[in-house]
Amino acid sequence: MAEKQNRILSLEKDRELNESRYQLFVQEEALVAARNTRQQLIIGTLALVALLLMVTAFTMYKSNKRQKYANNILALRGLRSQMNPHFIFNALNSVNSFIATNDERTANKYLADFSSLMRAVLENSEKDFIPLADEIELLKKYTMLEHFRFKDKFDYSFTVAPELDVNAFEIPPMLLQPYVENAVWHGLRYKESKGQLHIHFDQKDANTALVTITDNGVGREKSKAMKTAHQKKQKSKGMGNIKKRIEILNAMYDDRVSVAINDVAPTGEGTQVTLTLKKE
Repeated sequence: MAEKQNRILSLEKDRELNESRYQLFVQEEALVAARNTRQQLIIGTLALVALLLMVTAFTMYKSNKRQKYANNILALRGLRSQMNPHFIFNALNSVNSFIATNDERTANKYLADFSSLMRAVLENSEKDFIPLADEIELLKKYTMLEHFRFKDKFDYSFTVAPELDVNAFEIPPMLLQPYVENAVWHGLRYKESKGQLHIHFDQKDANTALVTITDNGVGREKSKAMKTAHQKKQKSKGMGNIKKRIEILNAMYDDRVSVAINDVAPTGEGTQVTLTLKKE
């Protein structure tokens, strides 16, 4: 009887022990589940915060980019609005001077060519880029008019490399004209003997075109010394305009245009402008 009671007590203790172990296991599982839930909640919260930060940063980046693009567009329009009146004013002075010193028939032809040039300039004035072929034709018209007026001062030539497809490349409109204007007005015009202006279009590789504008004028330093204060201010403003246009366009279109200006002779005479154009 005592043995039976001891066995019952032993079984009761084993049951209580097993029940305690089970309760402990259940509690541990609950703790593990709670810890996992907290970890998942923390990870989810951090992921959500990170996602929100990324979305916010991306939204701000796109907004800033759109704002910068809009600012660049406004800046370009402002620069173009300065450039066109400056160019037209100078051209009208040339027309007036030419008409005053030549016969009526020659003056009428000059005026007709000038009108054709003005129409081309105004048609392209709102565009960021035009085909290189169009810019060449515009530049030929401008150079012809300047030669018409200063034919005793210089001769000029245009050459295009056979391998260059002038319709495959684009260039900001009226980008080359100020460099030709500088060559004529600030280099060749001051030369005692007749000068030479050569404008050459070449292809460096499949994606790069080169434009070189070379004159054998008096050179940049001598030209600077011969100018009046007003002329220096006007040239500085005009070239500053071109430099800003290139900087803004390169920021918008991934560095498609670069310019280098060098003296031709070691003595400083002559100037060569090299423009590099990349395809879009």
